[in-house]
Amino acid sequence: MEIQIAEKEIRVDYVDSKTSSTNTLVISIEEAQCSWENKLEKVFPSVSGKDAIKAVLGKNNEMPEFAKNQHSSVAEKRSEISSFNTTSSAKPKVVLPVFPGTNCEFDMSRAFNLAGAETKIVVFRNHTKEALSESLESLEKEISTSQILALSGGFSAGDEPDGSGKFIANVLRENRIADSVMNLIKNRDGLVLGICNGFQALIKVGLVPYGEIRTVTEDMPTLTFNTIGRHISRVARTRLTAATSPWAFHSSVLQEGTHLVPISHGEGRIIISDELAQELFAKGQVFTQYTDFDGNPAIQEPDNPNGSAFAIEGLTSPDGRVLGKMGHSERTVGMGKDGSSDTLIKNIDGNRCQNIFAAGVNYFKK
Repeated sequence: MEIQIAEKEIRVDYVDSKTSSTNTLVISIEEAQCSWENKLEKVFPSVSGKDAIKAVLGKNNEMPEFAKNQHSSVAEKRSEISSFNTTSSAKPKVVLPVFPGTNCEFDMSRAFNLAGAETKIVVFRNHTKEALSESLESLEKEISTSQILALSGGFSAGDEPDGSGKFIANVLRENRIADSVMNLIKNRDGLVLGICNGFQALIKVGLVPYGEIRTVTEDMPTLTFNTIGRHISRVARTRLTAATSPWAFHSSVLQEGTHLVPISHGEGRIIISDELAQELFAKGQVFTQYTDFDGNPAIQEPDNPNGSAFAIEGLTSPDGRVLGKMGHSERTVGMGKDGSSDTLIKNIDGNRCQNIFAAGVNYFKK
């Protein structure tokens, strides 16, 4: 028996034991996947209902044109792609706060270190009043001496009550920390990155998409429970939708095609108004989108794993220096060309290198 797996089908060549003839069985990938998933479909449904699909679309229940097309900045920056991977002695400092429940700090630290940065992990302690005060003082100091603030993924405070990232958001709103973060962005030309739990915190305080820490209002976008109603851990396809942010300025991020990015979250669905979404797409603030196999913005699970409106996976601030995204790009960074790896996610073919960390380090090579 010989088995060949192509892009959309599985071919099995076998010898019939009765006739000794050679036969070929062709099974579509979709058919094989459905057969595998159906056994647990009643317990863990693989897709949501029609109402969940409508939530992804605009008010006319269809993907609007503004969400289908890539921003003009993508083609513009791709024409300059050869200039983004030059070597330099720049070694920006990255501060990585570790909150109760954070569990991705070592992966993110490794990704930044491989790109040439110097990282500092700061454990935030809150078991006593004194420890909390010391942690706030230490974090403020580290932010003031760093060029990049990076908020890692995890499950802050157990993701309860009702909202991942709330604990981190409350820390960011503390007067000293808020002043330090805004000084980093506005006066010191620094960068901020938030992945998964970190993205949830950035969007809850307004750093994305507004570029400032502001009071929550009803019209602000937010992240909430996945439409499928449970935690999701898989590899998703995403595309670069806009390249106005310095976090995109690396060949591995700008290259043609989709990226394979691991995701792991229970609250990753972006809710946003049609009007604000159109504005952000036009300004190039929608960094990445979930796509289907053919690279089109995805409407339904599993391609759009959480049911995010307009298939949005990542957003930036107006100046692009603050990036929040759900996908764990740090989990696929290795020591190969441009940060690629041949030892991670070995059983899935495709572009697994989205080295936003090298892009962030490159920003300080000027």
